[in-house]
Amino acid sequence: MKAFIIEDEIMAREALVATLAELFPDITVVGSAMSVAGAVEWLSNPANKPDMIFMDVELSDGKCFEIFRQIRVTAPVIMTTAYDNYAVKAFEVNSVDYLLKPLEPAALRRAVERCRERISEGQTIDIDKLLASLQPSRPSWKETLLVPFGDHLVPLRTADVAYIYSEEKLNHILTRKGEHYMIDESLDSIASKLDPSQFFKISRSAIVSRKAVGSLTKLLGGRLRIELALEPGTGAGRGAASPEVSRSHTEAFLSWIDE
Repeated sequence: MKAFIIEDEIMAREALVATLAELFPDITVVGSAMSVAGAVEWLSNPANKPDMIFMDVELSDGKCFEIFRQIRVTAPVIMTTAYDNYAVKAFEVNSVDYLLKPLEPAALRRAVERCRERISEGQTIDIDKLLASLQPSRPSWKETLLVPFGDHLVPLRTADVAYIYSEEKLNHILTRKGEHYMIDESLDSIASKLDPSQFFKISRSAIVSRKAVGSLTKLLGGRLRIELALEPGTGAGRGAASPEVSRSHTEAFLSWIDE
């Protein structure tokens, strides 16, 4: 049987060649590539017809997924990757084997045997299904935040949040109705859970909602002051009266608000 290896780490490629020679004397490595471009060029040659392909995820010029987009891959593929993430699960769904680095001989043996079975049964890769499942799933952003209210925790809808800020080592939430809550969670942690299309971290100590951005005033030093667009009759309150966008965040903020 003929094998083709796509791996940009020389030592990893040599180790795989040596292990294959030890475990499977009938497998001959007929070629290798270190990049997406090199793999596409080699596989595009009609004379090159490997029975199986070993393919690293991270290559010198990008991720290996691009190979599937550029050419039709018909041979069974064994992925080798150090990352157990969504890509691995996608290959599972599409009956493409994978191995986590560092490669273990027992796992390599199982993967090769599965490839042999697929070859004997005439199984092929469903490229369309493979590429569709390789698309990252949309993150699930928080729709509510649990905030303390007396002795209870109250679910606060993120759609009602206007502004989140730190003051005197405490973190506060201001709603569009002018309600104030305190929260123990750090601003960085909160920001990671909020939809970035709706919330922007305007400084190290403040996050603002798109819906709460009213007018903007340019300040000296390249900073911006935001007038919060709260519900009529609502006061922003102490500490949240004049949110300011730091100079280092101004350009990105203006691009974000203009989207």
